[in-house]
Amino acid sequence: MSPETASPQRAILQFLTSLQSPARILVAISGGSDSTGLVLLLDEAVKAAPHLKMSLCAATVDHALRVGSADEAREVAALCASLGIPHTTMIWEGDKPKTGIMAAAREARYGLLATAAESFEADLIVTGHTFDDQRETLQMRGMRTEQISTGIADAVLFNRRFWILRPLLFSSRADIRAFLNERGVPWIDDPSNEDVTYERVRTRRKLSTDAGAERNIRAAWEARLALSARGAEWLDRHFTLHGGLLGQVTPDGLRQDRAVLDYALGRLTAVFGGLPFAPGRAHMEHILAFVTGSEPGRMTVGRVVFDLRRDGLYLARESRGILPLVLQPGEAGVWDGRFGAVNRSGTTIGVEAQAGHSLIPVLVTGIQPPRVGAVNDSTMREESPAPKDLGALDSCDEHRNEGGLGRDLPKGAWKRAIAAAPVLSAEGNLLSEESDRMVELTPYFAPFDRFLTRFDFIFANRLSAVFATAPYARLPLRSIDGKTI
Repeated sequence: MSPETASPQRAILQFLTSLQSPARILVAISGGSDSTGLVLLLDEAVKAAPHLKMSLCAATVDHALRVGSADEAREVAALCASLGIPHTTMIWEGDKPKTGIMAAAREARYGLLATAAESFEADLIVTGHTFDDQRETLQMRGMRTEQISTGIADAVLFNRRFWILRPLLFSSRADIRAFLNERGVPWIDDPSNEDVTYERVRTRRKLSTDAGAERNIRAAWEARLALSARGAEWLDRHFTLHGGLLGQVTPDGLRQDRAVLDYALGRLTAVFGGLPFAPGRAHMEHILAFVTGSEPGRMTVGRVVFDLRRDGLYLARESRGILPLVLQPGEAGVWDGRFGAVNRSGTTIGVEAQAGHSLIPVLVTGIQPPRVGAVNDSTMREESPAPKDLGALDSCDEHRNEGGLGRDLPKGAWKRAIAAAPVLSAEGNLLSEESDRMVELTPYFAPFDRFLTRFDFIFANRLSAVFATAPYARLPLRSIDGKTI
């Protein structure tokens, strides 16, 4: 056993005692050895410690990608029934993509697990990822970058709603299988685990003969948490948001520690650009070289315009390549990776960029009542620059705006931000007053709102405060590694 691995039984006991109680736990079980072991380990531990006030339920996701998957799901259901654990099978229905099938399956899987968790009224979701999975992930990421990776996170928040925890992340697959063999419980071997078409399978075979030293993952985790905290402090001291659309970094903020600047600016770029990932290493080096230089100017990376001036750096979404979003009554969606929209009206609405549009943009500054999206709301109109105000920008000082929300801001930077602002309409016209009150528009953080690791939680939560939107759900734990949180 590696010095970093823990026996499965010990890992599960430590996990359960770290949870806030009472708690209902949804176990994701595919029927493979890892998830089957997870169910049995949890079942034994929960029954042996009723004082912990934990209960279990389980869900199997049938991806419907191969013959026999439905039969396997029924076998898993029978196992859970024999243990007295409520179980449901969730089927990934509809057409499957021709490329990127693994990523698409992952998205579908977690969405279906979240639906199952809601149905069971579960408090959290657990998966059977092991130390073997961690080693494979570190190996694959290590081939793409020289940066030290944190690998698979032990806790991830999905859709701001459910925490997904991985209690066996420091236990080996061999130990889990030994536990199952002792109990005489079989498992299902997925044939895709032997398909060398997949990078993970190729990596697994290489690692099986690689006796190299393991990375100190926990140390990397602590370093990442510390960086997140320092990034949050950087936001407090050096970052200002204007109108929910234009970011400003002080000159002093650009002179801070390079690692912190790299971390914070990378994630701000993803947020303002509406992309799920920070720019890659080459692009980040380009950004850092530019913002720490002495010459004012502009550059565009990751769909974000960086405008460097004497009074600091301004960030805004570039106005090109912004696709419209159409929402039928009752539908919800994400526009441009930057705003969540919910249409509770009885009419079809469109969300478009202000650029080239004659309607009034909606400036979103955070959580608001259901009438957030009101483009024809009188109070919103007072705070939002109407078309005549946009015209007034052309006649003011070359470098500064005069009056309104954009006063004391560089004219060009503010106009770019406004050009990328959302506009709501119905068939090209302003919404009726009734529809107006039934549309919600809130900030959406593409790198965090779908999957947020606990390593980025501190920074993301501080960013939510900056945008005046809802804080993220806290971890359902009272301790991590024996330390109270």
